[in-house]
Amino acid sequence: MSTANGLRPAALLAIAAALSAAGCQSNKPEAVLTPPGKSAALRKMEKVALAAHTCWFASKDKAFRAYGFANELNSMSGQPRFLLVPKGNFGGRPLLVVEAKGGAATVDAYGPLLDGEHGKRISADLNRWASGDPSCVARA
Repeated sequence: MSTANGLRPAALLAIAAALSAAGCQSNKPEAVLTPPGKSAALRKMEKVALAAHTCWFASKDKAFRAYGFANELNSMSGQPRFLLVPKGNFGGRPLLVVEAKGGAATVDAYGPLLDGEHGKRISADLNRWASGDPSCVARA
């Protein structure tokens, strides 16, 4: 059996699968390809996202074991961001959104994790990284 355009249903399924796989999000900030002349927001978010991935996930921090890191730095909206989502559910409702915008590259964060047990720590980490300090712990 074939469709009106001559493609078999199996071929259509293969094409659809390939297209949907191409739209998947990377969970590593290093995987981002950006054109020359990056915006200030993108440059800042690259640094913040790399620090978050390194300090929260690569270090296997217990506070973040239940979450996945969804990188959206190459957003066409001009507001690069990353999300924390339920682990293994990259299409799930974001629990934390961290994004940068504007020429001054302000970093904003919102989501229910900020109101939770680790909210103050998350805010402190994000503020430290946005200010240019990539360390994983606050310095005394």
